[in-house]
Amino acid sequence: MSNIDSSILKKVSPVKIILPIVLGLSIIVYIIYRDWNSQVVGNFSFTSMILLFLFISLLMMVFRDIGYMIRLRILSNGELSWKQIFYIIMLWEFASAISPSAIGGTTVATYFIYKEKVSLGKSTALVLSTAFLDELYFIVFFPIIVFSVGTDQLFSENGSFSNNYVYFAFIGYGLKLIFDIFVAYGLFINPMSFKKIIISIFKFRFLKKWQHKAEQTGNDIITASNELKNKPFLFWIKAYFATILSWSARYWVVNFLLLGLLAGLNLSINDLSLYEHFEIFARQLVMWVMMLVLPSPGASGFAEVVFSDYLSVFIPVGFVGLLALAWRLVSYYPYLFLGIIILPSWIRRTHKTEN
Repeated sequence: MSNIDSSILKKVSPVKIILPIVLGLSIIVYIIYRDWNSQVVGNFSFTSMILLFLFISLLMMVFRDIGYMIRLRILSNGELSWKQIFYIIMLWEFASAISPSAIGGTTVATYFIYKEKVSLGKSTALVLSTAFLDELYFIVFFPIIVFSVGTDQLFSENGSFSNNYVYFAFIGYGLKLIFDIFVAYGLFINPMSFKKIIISIFKFRFLKKWQHKAEQTGNDIITASNELKNKPFLFWIKAYFATILSWSARYWVVNFLLLGLLAGLNLSINDLSLYEHFEIFARQLVMWVMMLVLPSPGASGFAEVVFSDYLSVFIPVGFVGLLALAWRLVSYYPYLFLGIIILPSWIRRTHKTEN
């Protein structure tokens, strides 16, 4: 295995799952301890309706991954098989789960695709186009959500940090907007000028040590632009609808977990109005924008705190920490363990002709 292979694989080492698990679970245990109410929790009873809503919440995550897979199939023009795409998406999610939210798994995603016998240029184009579409989802839907629900409704709760969430949200949105404008300019308008701008920025003394990486990014943009700039409009529409399916499905997870909790407490699922469901969905999207500015792997620690504080208005007393745990068990931890399971077999398959 080459030094490059070893360097990349170290970034997705299964050992790195320890930090996000310990950090996230420590926060959740503290939240459960702080909010524990034996009398209220004692009213909870496990029913078939809970299993139904738990299954649907898991199904939302399946739809999320299916959306990602469909998108990668579209972007690769069918060059990648469904089996290859499954491995790439699962490893990509694993890398995202153990990387800071601002970085995600994109730094190693090109490697995963390249090792599936896709040219380096096309691998780079696929990763940049998925990143562009992901950020475009937030750029389009965040203002729609904020306008529809209202900043007072989204950010004025009396939680520990609620009044500060508006800053996290709009800083995160601004970073996403700047990123997508730069990528769009580089991919579709003038990749050479984009490279020159990037190199110029990294000539400053305090940024100089990353100048080589900046130049490589510029080269990647030029390569990706050659692959993508002549794609028809319908190509991007189909890929964007797959992106909408993927991200939207993810944000319905909490809604169905909450319905399961209401069923376990023998409360009517109609206690949550359609508007409240929409607001819960909206807060999920806003949370994800906020998570961009946090440095911890998979936003561990911060995600649990924000969930318990930002969504507590909808959650019965005594169950905030437990629902946060259920949310992470459904939407985050599976990717950590799936990564551990499939990474060795993927390495054996994609590296068997090397050495």
